[in-house]
Amino acid sequence: MTCLKNWFDRRTYRALPALAATFSLAVGSAFSAYAADLNYGKVGDPVHLTIGYQPYYTESWSGVVMQPMKFYEKYLPKGSTVKFSIGLQGAVIVNAMLAGKQDIGYMGDMPAIVSTTKERVADLRIVASPGLGVDQCNIFLAKKDAPNFANQDEALKWLNGKRVAVPKGSCTDRFAQEVFKKKGIKPAAYLNQNIEVITSGFRAGKIDAAVIWEPTASRLVLEGLAKRIASGTSINEHDGAFIVMRNDLITQRPDVVKAWLNAELDAQLYMADPKNAGKIVEAVESQTTGFTQHVLWTSLYGSYPAAQGGTSERVQLPFAITPDASQLIKKAATFLYEVKSIHTPTLRAEAVMPQFAEAILKERGLKAPVGAVKAMPDSAYTGKK
Repeated sequence: MTCLKNWFDRRTYRALPALAATFSLAVGSAFSAYAADLNYGKVGDPVHLTIGYQPYYTESWSGVVMQPMKFYEKYLPKGSTVKFSIGLQGAVIVNAMLAGKQDIGYMGDMPAIVSTTKERVADLRIVASPGLGVDQCNIFLAKKDAPNFANQDEALKWLNGKRVAVPKGSCTDRFAQEVFKKKGIKPAAYLNQNIEVITSGFRAGKIDAAVIWEPTASRLVLEGLAKRIASGTSINEHDGAFIVMRNDLITQRPDVVKAWLNAELDAQLYMADPKNAGKIVEAVESQTTGFTQHVLWTSLYGSYPAAQGGTSERVQLPFAITPDASQLIKKAATFLYEVKSIHTPTLRAEAVMPQFAEAILKERGLKAPVGAVKAMPDSAYTGKK
């Protein structure tokens, strides 16, 4: 188990420190200047899909739930098949979609946005949102012997003159820089570190603080390596996940798009029911390595004091591209342009296609958001620790 855990640490804790470099490599060496469309068959034909998803990013767990529950079997044409492929980073999923190896991807806001700017390689579109929140990617952790702060403002002021680490180019980087700007904070060092190095840094006492996403944030806290001190509630900053599809799939097979999004809606409604918490955590544990059920449960349902940026709602389940989701896309695109990860501060109009999700909600008599995952006290957890 130790060897397996070490493999996980080396392979999984590669965050998104340089999105531009990642995608430049993919575009420059793996693809031709223009990629041919794939053939998905005619409307009504069986379809064979490969889904890229991230069990190591809590906000996109509707994709994880989809695998064992197979909601898609109710909607896809008879004879269709679905293969799920784990992406340790959103960039890995985007590269696979650009190469025509994956058709639909579940990923965080930053890789989703970057993906839509590579239309010379393959045309990818954002079509829905599995989750929005303020404390899934936007989580400040401090070293375990940091003071016990009375509130988030006090905690954030403590960061002045401290060594703070983030995987640069990621959602954590965007959040940290926004906090520094709005709160007038000047750390002594702002370090570009992946999650493996951040974990080692907390263990060795080499860093004072870091911004980390779930479920890794809960893991570091429950293992006693760090303490949570603030979240996106400190500046009302959202984080999020999105579903991306190839446009050739959208164009050729609107029936498949509708089928998959109906299944996604079922998955989000399933996640919104607290009675399913145990089954959800078991599903995630079976598809991850190095995380206990307690850590996974805490990342989705854990309750924290308001002084640490706790919220009553851990994940909003928007399904459609809501105004909050649209605003997040705009802000994140501006940030990515500023750090030279994309070539434009404003996405092309067709990069985001909300119409499919909106039509499904109308057909089913529902409104966005379709639900939420509410925080629970630790006493509500009844699984293995």
